[in-house]
Amino acid sequence: MSKPLISALAQFAAATAGRNMTRAAYVAVAVGVLAMVLLTVNPAYETAHRWVDALLWTCLVYFVYEWVVRLRHMTRQGRLALYMSSSAGLVDAVGALAVPAALILGIEPRTAWLLSVLWVLKVVPGIPGLRQLRRVLVLESGPLVSVLVIFLMVVFLASVAEYFLERDVQPQTFGSVPAALWWAVATLTTTGYGDVVPVTPLGRMVAALVMISGLGVFGLWTGILATGFAAETRRDNFLKTWESVSKVPFFAALGPAAIADVTHMLRTMELPARTMIIRKGAQGDCMYFIAAGEVEVDLPGKKVRLGDGAFFGEMALLGNNLRGANVSTTKVSRLLVLDLVDFRVLMARHPDLAETIDAEAKRRALENK
Repeated sequence: MSKPLISALAQFAAATAGRNMTRAAYVAVAVGVLAMVLLTVNPAYETAHRWVDALLWTCLVYFVYEWVVRLRHMTRQGRLALYMSSSAGLVDAVGALAVPAALILGIEPRTAWLLSVLWVLKVVPGIPGLRQLRRVLVLESGPLVSVLVIFLMVVFLASVAEYFLERDVQPQTFGSVPAALWWAVATLTTTGYGDVVPVTPLGRMVAALVMISGLGVFGLWTGILATGFAAETRRDNFLKTWESVSKVPFFAALGPAAIADVTHMLRTMELPARTMIIRKGAQGDCMYFIAAGEVEVDLPGKKVRLGDGAFFGEMALLGNNLRGANVSTTKVSRLLVLDLVDFRVLMARHPDLAETIDAEAKRRALENK
């Protein structure tokens, strides 16, 4: 076996040993789930059952290999018990063992292969924002549970009320409280299947109240989650901006409280290379700090490049509000943007920064003459 092939296999095993999904794993999940779907379509399966079976077995072999490699890797690191009890370890184990266990127990193969749908759980850790969703659910668990209690109370009270009002008129559908619970859940969730409908006047009045309550309950849930997501997004943006601000030499002399103050004012902008940021003659309403990357200022007769830690666009905020030059990125850059209103507030709060920016603006004005 050639050395490049051995090296490639070693790199593949090392990537597989990690807890993140590899491209091969994504392909295996997609192909495996597609093959499982084709398994349920009789004409397609009868025509290409050998290919479908081969794809399913290939994906299963890969997931078993992935699980074994990770078990071996965690054993070497002394973290086998931690891995096997983690959610990732349980998902890997289920993906590798569910179908073989079903086949060994004698379940019909086409039914056993339906368990391959569990392979989609392997992509859950790689879903962007899932960790944020988990934090929101944990932080807002109290209000969410409170609304859930209200939901259950309304469901139970409504089912008892409809049982009392409709049991004599519709004994088959409202003959017991458990039977009335189906109507209460369908009505409170505003699903409205229409298979169970109150016919008495009082029963319809209760139904109307339940429907209105359903709108309120789900509105509360939506509001709680939306508020939680907004707060978590602001927190993440604050941390990212803080990290960028702390790397700008211009703010290095500020203390933590001042940096936090500045961070609340700044917004982050990620730009690709060769992107126009400022056009000459345009109205100036913000200034920019370069957290990472490089920009090119197109001045009369020359071009000036500014790198990490530099700032630009302040002259329009200090002068006649018109941009004096074109500015564009030369490579991928991360900029911190300070709007005009926040610029004035920042200058009032931190006179030393105001002096530095004013001195730099005067120096550049002299250079541009």
